[in-house]
Amino acid sequence: MTEERNNEQELNQNSPVDEETAEEVFAENEASEQTETDFQGQEQDPEQQKISELEAKLEEAENRNLRLQADFDNFRRRSRIELEASAKYRAQSIISDLLPAVDNFERAMKMEVDNEQAKSLMQGVEMVYRSLLDALKNEGVEVIESVDNEFDPHLHQAVMQAEDENYGSNIVVEEFQKGYKLKDRVIRPAMVKVNQ
Repeated sequence: MTEERNNEQELNQNSPVDEETAEEVFAENEASEQTETDFQGQEQDPEQQKISELEAKLEEAENRNLRLQADFDNFRRRSRIELEASAKYRAQSIISDLLPAVDNFERAMKMEVDNEQAKSLMQGVEMVYRSLLDALKNEGVEVIESVDNEFDPHLHQAVMQAEDENYGSNIVVEEFQKGYKLKDRVIRPAMVKVNQ
């Protein structure tokens, strides 16, 4: 700035100065001021660059932290759901193993007996069967209702078809083997005959 004033004073003192010379002097002064500001800007550039790099790294670390937090929350939620499911269906494997025994009890109770000894034996079998069903019911096992209901592929397994005018289309006519559910999960679908 002082150089510019000095140059202006020199121009004023030298009376016959043409306009081109004055413009050249002003242009030189502006150029020198520009180089000074450029030099100062270059000094700040590495610092600004370092700050920008650090801000970018901080943002990246924050994003990585947020992703890790979300992954951990998802893992925790999945673990809780799996734990609840395993507690809810903890008895499924033993129930599946007991169902053939229940079937055998039902077949045994269909036998007709004629003497007193066989009748008393049959009463014992029925008592064991009822206590077994009660234990299964306490665990949340339900029998799937089939006969006279509409066929549901999630609950029933069709092994035969019938043509009976007494039943509507797609109605279960006969049940060959009972189906069972544990709470809301089908353990074994019912084997049925379905009307066409």
